[in-house]
Amino acid sequence: MINSVVISNYSKLKPTIFALPFFLLVGVVLFLYSQNSLNIANYTLVQKDLFFWINSHLGQYPTVIFNLTQLGDASILLSFLIILVIYVPKMWEALLSASLFSLVFSWFFKNLFLVPRPSELYDNTSFIIVGKTAVGFASLPSGHSITVFTTLTVILFAFMPQKIIVKIFWILALMTIGLLIAFTRVGVGAHHPLDVIIGWIIGCFSGLLGIFFSLKYKLWNWINYKKYYPFFLILIIAGAISLILKIIADNLIIYYVALFSLLISFYKFSYDYFKKQS
Repeated sequence: MINSVVISNYSKLKPTIFALPFFLLVGVVLFLYSQNSLNIANYTLVQKDLFFWINSHLGQYPTVIFNLTQLGDASILLSFLIILVIYVPKMWEALLSASLFSLVFSWFFKNLFLVPRPSELYDNTSFIIVGKTAVGFASLPSGHSITVFTTLTVILFAFMPQKIIVKIFWILALMTIGLLIAFTRVGVGAHHPLDVIIGWIIGCFSGLLGIFFSLKYKLWNWINYKKYYPFFLILIIAGAISLILKIIADNLIIYYVALFSLLISFYKFSYDYFKKQS
């Protein structure tokens, strides 16, 4: 059973795995220190040219990046994954915990650093803005990037292959996809590049925390039982209504795909629940 494979994969992880995001973060801090950029003014200045370069190149494909950037919205991303509650509930136990950790980290660091978004620093006609202009002083870290990499980290270790070559490909593929989605935040003019990189690191850390938490505590083990499927049916209905409202507002392809995914999930949850009752 695939859920047993996920449990086995998670159980193989050692706390030393946290060294990976830790050293990445240290690398970013050392870079900023070397550039005398451990302050808000210089933090944004040191990456100004890179911001404009990435924004100008990705901004040439506004429809593509506007669709992709929606995957950093937890309500959209999880629409594609909710059906896995049925098949790999252990992954979802880890994902629920990880998502709570990521939410706390995102809120805390955004309010701690108060870094201005690009629209607060630069003339809005000097760079590409796709969709609604992101304003305010909550640029660091990128919440969308945290969401993407929290989710991908949980998935990464849940389905980690055994063969080394396949494992390397699996890791590179997921990280590449994640970075592509995350950097759309620069493409739409909402974040600085390092906001995305730091969001990547925090997301990986949150995902690992969620995995270890789910192994030690049984906070979410109730999702294994079909008697609670009506709860997920309600969530799916709420998500579908939200997507319909988004379609009315922006009419993006990604919303239609997510809605279709929810409809499939609704059918599967309903079928399994009522089959159990009969």
